[in-house]
Amino acid sequence: MYNTLMKTVFSGLKPTGEMTIGNYLGAIKHWPLSQSKDNRTIFFVPNSHALTVRQSPEDIKTRTLDLVAWLLTAGIEPSKSIILVQSMVPAHAELFWILDNYVTMGELSRMTQFKDKSQKLGPEGQLVGLFNYPVLMAADILLYDSNEVPVGEDQVQHVELTRDIANRFNKLYGETFVLPKATIPNYGGRVMSLDNPSVKMSKSDHPDSYVALGESAESVVNKFKRAVTDSDTQIRYNKSEKPAISNLMEIYAGFSGMSLEEIENKYEGIGYGEFKNDLGELTAEKLSSLQKDFEKYRSNEIGLMSIIEEGSQKASAIANKKLSEVKNKIGLL
Repeated sequence: MYNTLMKTVFSGLKPTGEMTIGNYLGAIKHWPLSQSKDNRTIFFVPNSHALTVRQSPEDIKTRTLDLVAWLLTAGIEPSKSIILVQSMVPAHAELFWILDNYVTMGELSRMTQFKDKSQKLGPEGQLVGLFNYPVLMAADILLYDSNEVPVGEDQVQHVELTRDIANRFNKLYGETFVLPKATIPNYGGRVMSLDNPSVKMSKSDHPDSYVALGESAESVVNKFKRAVTDSDTQIRYNKSEKPAISNLMEIYAGFSGMSLEEIENKYEGIGYGEFKNDLGELTAEKLSSLQKDFEKYRSNEIGLMSIIEEGSQKASAIANKKLSEVKNKIGLL
């Protein structure tokens, strides 16, 4: 039972492709830790956000169910957390339109992700949904009075925009929205590409650049063997001077539970080849265990839908109350 003294933790992942170890280490691995009697935890699959990437209807549905199964695999418990699918709670879309009127085009044009894609492909061909999806993200967060939003480093800017929108609305109409705070892991918050440590690991890049959660052990080991390293042979953590090996060390720490200092000590005087082979085998072993749990949940589609429907009903009750408050304050019937 929720009370106003509880902290609300809210986060989600888009169903736009295979889940990678970046999604796991940077996000869903940490989410179960917030499940406690002192927190209201809400995790969602933002499938409406996924429309900014062209996918077949079958792929969107399949990946949505996959993501719910991965949430359960990671340790999200429906008895302790609300698991919802965005499109099943219409209040998200309605608040999105309202909030679009409390943010400027200048603010949205400064969002790093839009700027990056515009520079690569040109702004004229970008979808409007990509331009203003940070406002839908703001609606997602604000509907639930979210206090903390666990995100990767690349999403912190969007949570800060959410705070700006909420603060602007509150000043106009009185206290309405909680101002959320972005939280990121101490390390692993942004797992980088295996073949280019200057960019985030992404399932849309070359296959050798990422490791999917569902990959075979052989493929995982081989990808780490091919992973780029830095010019010297020291296994030492320094993100500015040694970005490639530092990225691999963060992955090792994420799967082993060892500190970065412990990893440095373990591999002192040992070359990159042995380290990368050990990292590949460690990752493959951890993924094999996760894959077994995933298959157990994913094979029970009726059970998944039951969890989604129950969670979306609980979420709708919360979201509709907040939406009604907002509409009443701005004069919408």
